[in-house]
Amino acid sequence: MTTFNFGCVPIEAIEIGMTSSYSQTISDADIKAYAGISGDHNPVHVSEEYAESSRFGRRIAHGLMSAGFFSALFGMRLPGPGCVYVSQSLQFKRPVYIGDTVTATVEVLKVDVTTRKVIFSTLCTVNNRKVITGEAEIYMPKAKS
Repeated sequence: MTTFNFGCVPIEAIEIGMTSSYSQTISDADIKAYAGISGDHNPVHVSEEYAESSRFGRRIAHGLMSAGFFSALFGMRLPGPGCVYVSQSLQFKRPVYIGDTVTATVEVLKVDVTTRKVIFSTLCTVNNRKVITGEAEIYMPKAKS
């Protein structure tokens, strides 16, 4: 299995099993910034008092913030700049808390050179435990001459 860390991988070079990963530790500032950008000020994310009485016991990060790390991988690493997100399924398995380090990993499942589409499995983990699973479809436009 080949692992790519950065670049613009042409569709002809993409193989089933290729992977790329990205990790980031979630901070209070990240959650506040994401709430501001997304407009999602749900108190389970932004209010200590509210979150303490929730089923989570403390504030949790927005699920889509962690899922957004897939976009970073696709757009910057594998396949890289120029690709276009077509679809993404997500299953949220566990919460992500302030201070957790989320590792997003994508793995090539299928490559269709004719339609220029690549299917990836998508996974976010915290301490090797699944927090998000899913699948993504990416379109690879032809290189500009």
